[in-house]
Amino acid sequence: MKAIQYLAFGDSSVLKLKTVDKPKPKANEVIIKVEAFSVNPVDMKIRQGFLQDTRPVQLPFIPGLDAAGFVDAVGENVTKFKKGDRVVGNGYNGTYAEYASFPENHISFIPSNISFQEASALSIGLITAYTFLIEHGKVKKGDSILIHGAAGGTGIILVQMAKALGAYVIGTDSSSGIELAKSMGADEMIDYKNQDFKEMVKDVDLVIDFVGGQTQTDSFRTLKRRGKLLSAVSFPSQEMAEKYEIESKFLIASLSSENLDYGLKMASIGIIKPIISKTMSFENAAEAQDILSKGGLKGKIILESSYTVALETF
Repeated sequence: MKAIQYLAFGDSSVLKLKTVDKPKPKANEVIIKVEAFSVNPVDMKIRQGFLQDTRPVQLPFIPGLDAAGFVDAVGENVTKFKKGDRVVGNGYNGTYAEYASFPENHISFIPSNISFQEASALSIGLITAYTFLIEHGKVKKGDSILIHGAAGGTGIILVQMAKALGAYVIGTDSSSGIELAKSMGADEMIDYKNQDFKEMVKDVDLVIDFVGGQTQTDSFRTLKRRGKLLSAVSFPSQEMAEKYEIESKFLIASLSSENLDYGLKMASIGIIKPIISKTMSFENAAEAQDILSKGGLKGKIILESSYTVALETF
């Protein structure tokens, strides 16, 4: 099969189009014929070797966390899915390819009114939103939430789910994302380049951090006592958490089909909408990663696997 792979860590030039063996389903696994997948910031961090201490991978490596397509084959004990089903899944790696394997409990049926591209744009955001807002944030009607990176590919999904849960949503992003986030339901937006959020936001119940660094440190001041700071990028300071009497955690999205089902149902009835900034061909993976790395992009970059190119072979 065709796949994007790298043999060494580095910049986007290490990404190569290769011919590799098609995966075979193990027990409790499903093989998806990939039609679309999304590009995510963690793809670049893994490619650069930055996560080898916390999320090590072995080379050669095929990147990618999500994929949408048709079920191609199922392993022993798989009962929920059959060949030809339209599905979307979230995994640990290997989706920059024509075929990808997933545990059965990491994939969900795609509603008939959602395309493969839309499902892929939604999947990581939906499981992240569920993990942060429902599983750990325990968000309820009337809660106030500050979301850093609110107009990004994942942040914009959290804005929509938080509003659906009845929260008051404040977001930070660059000026180019202000109107998008407001159009998706954000009650207030702060331009982090020209405004100081820590002087503008006080006593929120929950902060969700997709930025890290000084932004994360300053966020402790915006929370009410016994509030929560949940980060997707780094471990919050426990010293700061104790000082401000805050519950703080570093979280990774729970890879669960139940979590994904919850969000896809909301998307199927229009409560949550996917935001796709760019759709590109599979062979342009390096360019797609470079575009995302430059920042400022609102919504997701989707790569499609239907193409015809010359292959670099082993």
